[in-house]
Amino acid sequence: MDASKMTVSINKAINTQEAAVKEKHARTCILGTHHEKGAQTFWAAVNRLPLSSNAVLCWKFCHVFHKLLRDGHPNVLKDSLRYKNELIDMSRMWGHLSDGYGQLCSIYLKLLNTKMDFHTKNPRFPGNLQMTDRQLDEAGENDVNNFFQLTVEIFDYMEWELNLFHTVFKSLDMSRSVSVTAAGQCRLSPLIQVILDCSHLYDYTVKLLFKLHSCLPTDTLQGHRDRFMEQFQKLKDLFYRSSNLQYFKRLLQIPQLPENPPNFLRASALSEHISPVVLIPTGNSPPDNETLVETDDLVGMDSSSHQSIPENKFDDIFGSSFSNDPFNFSNQNGMTRDDKDRLIEQLYKELALLRDELGKFKAESHRLVSNLRGRIQELEAELAEQKHLREQAVDESDFLRTELEEWKRKTQDTEKAQKSLTEIERKSIANEQRYTKLKEKYAELVQSHADLLRKNAEVTKQMTLAREALGDVERSKKELEDSYQRVNEHTQRKAQEQIHEMDELQGALESSKQEVKLLQNSLETSKEDCITQRQELEEGFLQCLMQEVEGIINEALQKLDEPLYTSGSVSTDFLISRTVAAVDSTEKLDEAWKRHMSDTSDINALLPSLVQFGNRISDVIMQGAQTRTSDKLCDSCRTCGTEALSYLSTLKDKSLQSGADCSQITAVLQHIADIAQELRPPSLDIKEEELGDLVEKEMAATAAAVETAATRIEEMLKKSRTDDTGLKLQVNEQILGSCTDLMQAIQALILASKDLQKEIVESGGGATSPKEFYARNSRWTEGLISASKAVGWGATVMVDAADLVVQGQGKFEDLIVCSHEIAASTAQLVAASKVKAEKNSSNLTRLQQASKVVNHNAAGVVASTKSVKSQIEEVDTMDFSSMTLTQIKRQEMDSQVRVLELENHLQKEREKLGELRKKHYELAGVSEGWGDAAE
Repeated sequence: MDASKMTVSINKAINTQEAAVKEKHARTCILGTHHEKGAQTFWAAVNRLPLSSNAVLCWKFCHVFHKLLRDGHPNVLKDSLRYKNELIDMSRMWGHLSDGYGQLCSIYLKLLNTKMDFHTKNPRFPGNLQMTDRQLDEAGENDVNNFFQLTVEIFDYMEWELNLFHTVFKSLDMSRSVSVTAAGQCRLSPLIQVILDCSHLYDYTVKLLFKLHSCLPTDTLQGHRDRFMEQFQKLKDLFYRSSNLQYFKRLLQIPQLPENPPNFLRASALSEHISPVVLIPTGNSPPDNETLVETDDLVGMDSSSHQSIPENKFDDIFGSSFSNDPFNFSNQNGMTRDDKDRLIEQLYKELALLRDELGKFKAESHRLVSNLRGRIQELEAELAEQKHLREQAVDESDFLRTELEEWKRKTQDTEKAQKSLTEIERKSIANEQRYTKLKEKYAELVQSHADLLRKNAEVTKQMTLAREALGDVERSKKELEDSYQRVNEHTQRKAQEQIHEMDELQGALESSKQEVKLLQNSLETSKEDCITQRQELEEGFLQCLMQEVEGIINEALQKLDEPLYTSGSVSTDFLISRTVAAVDSTEKLDEAWKRHMSDTSDINALLPSLVQFGNRISDVIMQGAQTRTSDKLCDSCRTCGTEALSYLSTLKDKSLQSGADCSQITAVLQHIADIAQELRPPSLDIKEEELGDLVEKEMAATAAAVETAATRIEEMLKKSRTDDTGLKLQVNEQILGSCTDLMQAIQALILASKDLQKEIVESGGGATSPKEFYARNSRWTEGLISASKAVGWGATVMVDAADLVVQGQGKFEDLIVCSHEIAASTAQLVAASKVKAEKNSSNLTRLQQASKVVNHNAAGVVASTKSVKSQIEEVDTMDFSSMTLTQIKRQEMDSQVRVLELENHLQKEREKLGELRKKHYELAGVSEGWGDAAE
């Protein structure tokens, strides 16, 4: 076959007439691709056609191209891939038309692109999709992951087939016999290819789902089952509607899907599955005439043979025009009466033949009906058995569901215990590092106490021996008295001797009593020495701890004299919150010291307060060193450190301990908070009378942002449970679960903040309305707005970071940084609210409790992120067992080069971070009017 003949057939098949593509032209195109082993001639001819300007032309092109992909040479797919982008652009262009062939062409082009993608990814599938079960297993390479992915791709393929099916039916007026018109057949003819594709795709989907259910848990495949149920109902409905159209009845036999979908939870149901087969009777093809005429009588006569009367014979018998009556003898020119009689007789004979064929057809139909009724009875019996098995399966499912819920509950308890254990371990490590020196001192104290206990034991032993000797003396005395009474009748000499012995024993008794008294005095002295030594050790330990606290404060004071390398990197709101915490720690230390003075034996309650005091004062000085925008703030921080050192010196001096007073420290801390409050930038773009409305809007926006973030995390968690398996599912559940807990804690924090804000506004402070209150306290209001924005922004950024991590495109460090930012923003919000709140406010207590929960859950996100990261890193273990000495040396040199490069990159990134913070501070100052405030 030469190219010119194929080009002519292509131009005849793809034309602008709204009629079905003629089968002979399409068959010529298919044979041409096999002859030239490709589709070069087809695309050369198609590129000259105006497909973008004529919708009917584009529709018929899609039909012919679909046939070539199914039945043409395998190289048709390879030659067509280069035109894929053009087909996508054409689909997008036709999609802008909402009526006519526009939407049909758009969906058909998307279907063809999907078909090319499917066959490119799965080259084992032929274009007509006909495969055996063995070939299907080979396509998945007997790997459950490949079968899982193949099922998803078949679902996507089927989805576009069904969309085209539905769109074509939607565009037709089903109230008229559209299948007998040329325009209706133009739209319906491509559906023959769709029906052939769908029958195979449905069969492969059922077999793959049964295979997956034999290898994977049912919960993992819940999404697959839901998607199959939706496509099953659509395909069943479309097959039923197609089988009732006269156009399809004489071209192919469309199978009907079963009443109920397959039960994938029962493996034996696979044997009940019947593959749907589309039958195309031999010799049938779509009509080639441009105008088809169809009557009920003619359809009834040829239904048994599935053959239509040829057009030329129809014209010979009835005439070429429908307006002429073939039995109107007066209108027939050139026909004699004998010819008409012969014609009538011939028609009677053909009518008799047709009646005989009709009788045979009715008999065959009666036989088929009888067979079908018997089959129906068998199926009803089988259905009753299946119902019984289904009831048993439901009972087993309920039992298994109960066990699954119990297992989930135990798993959740285990995860909570693991989280608690991780947090406890982290705190334990911090406490061990902080109290290493305390343990050493305590060990010395224990050793001294053990020595005293040994001395005490020796004294106790001596007292026991003395008591035993005293008891012997008492018993001897009693025996002597008894003897004295018995021998009273003895001689005077014997009595005198006994009396003398009694005097000696009495002297020994007195001597033993003196020794017992001496031992008791020695024991009391030892106890007093033990108590004295213990007090001395505790005092020494307390002095050492105070020296360490003084060292911490001195180290922080030295930061004030160092150059500021991160200008303004700490906000004034955060400095205020640190100052409030330092005041609280100072007051606690003062109370603990007073209790220690009244009861010097109790030192355990004093140590934590002393350590916390040093850390909080050092924190304020360090934050002041990073927030110093004026000399007044630096001087106040230095004064705070000096006062704290003076207070510690007073506590160390026994002569001055009773007069120790922390009021100077609290006054300086309050002065620092006032200075930080003054340094907070005013908002130049917001009028004071608008602050009240802005506060409500920002709080509402923050709550909405947090709510949206929580919803997105829940959606990501559901999607992950549907699409992911194995380690990836475990990792995603652990990360998203901790993020969900954090979002819930943030929501509780926002509600508590709203309640406290409402209480603060109602207290008024002399204001007659909320707007007047916000306008009067504009700086505090702006701080509250800033803190609220920071919390909402942090939640949104965390969700984005979690989404990227779950998709495998993000970094675990992003989640850790977001957690730290949320904790800092929460502290800023609490500090801003605490400034105006009453000290004994219940809402303030609730806000502080919510803040603790947020910090705890933020730490949980960090811990789970690190745990997940370590799990992933454990999977990628390094194996050097197969490497030679030279290879190991080469790898060692490469690692050293990489370490140097990373250290250099780390140094540059640190410098870049410092410059970014400096620029951020400058830009924030310009936008919020810090420069004007300084002037």
